[in-house]
Amino acid sequence: MKPYHLPKSLQPILDSLRDLFPIVLVVSIFQLLVIRQPLPDYRDLLLGVLFVAIGLSLFVKGLEMGLFPIGQSMAQSFARKGSLAWLLLFAFALGFGTTVAEPALIAIAEEASEIAAAGNLIHGSADAMESYARGLRYTVALSVGLAIVLGVIRILRGWPIHWLIVGGYVCIIAITEFAPREIIGIAYDSGGVTTSTITVPLVTALGVGLAASIKGRNPMIDGFGLIAFASLTPIMFVMIYGMIVH
Repeated sequence: MKPYHLPKSLQPILDSLRDLFPIVLVVSIFQLLVIRQPLPDYRDLLLGVLFVAIGLSLFVKGLEMGLFPIGQSMAQSFARKGSLAWLLLFAFALGFGTTVAEPALIAIAEEASEIAAAGNLIHGSADAMESYARGLRYTVALSVGLAIVLGVIRILRGWPIHWLIVGGYVCIIAITEFAPREIIGIAYDSGGVTTSTITVPLVTALGVGLAASIKGRNPMIDGFGLIAFASLTPIMFVMIYGMIVH
């Protein structure tokens, strides 16, 4: 008898369910044993988990089919052409464009403007709050764009990544001592918006594709690390933004 194999279309869904299982397990344990409350409408909960698994499987498949090949092919094309200026411009535009439209960043910026207005740090008018939120968004997007440029230069030059990351955290600690207390939490949260579902695959594909196209570079060693830079620089830039605005 031949072994039974699942259709290829169902395997990604099962993989997503396997990845979601620890989250469901933790929520269930805390709900039943710690909070000691029954699960609210477990049928809807299970149905929601199934929909999330289907959505994740489709999303990952889309990344494999679209975003990863685009990022790698463009990085390799720029490297073959030998145009450093266009490569750096593309890296900056990629980081800036994917970040400025990030929904999580928009939500954080709007919330920060409301808190700043409530604390009398800025004028409470709608125009002032919108201007503050817009400035915060563009500050983070600018920092991510510059971080991707720095990461590309690191790949080209072969600089050790750990020295740059350590130096970045040292700068963050130093700036934190002088930044307004109201902006520190927002700054540290803004570093997390770079790990979005669009920025990570595109930037990772850019780094891996660039490292694979350069002789003497290892895609596993030199191709990764761009996201680390993209998470560091928004923290510094937002604190500096708060020092200037506040």
